[in-house]
Amino acid sequence: TAQELPEPLTDRERELLTYLPTRLTNAELAAHFFVSVNTIKTHMAHIYRKLDAPNRSAAVARATELGLL
Repeated sequence: TAQELPEPLTDRERELLTYLPTRLTNAELAAHFFVSVNTIKTHMAHIYRKLDAPNRSAAVARATELGLL
């Protein structure tokens, strides 16, 4: 579970994480969250780092494995 992560996801990162399996683009996610594409990219980088995942697919798989999705 989330306790297995060395650094927990923030509320916003957890919210964004739920949208990763949808395959929305960063621009679409930015519009949905009313933030810039750069903000989405920053959140995504933090999610990947915290889940030790190199990309979106791996992050989704890891989050599913940990019960976060």
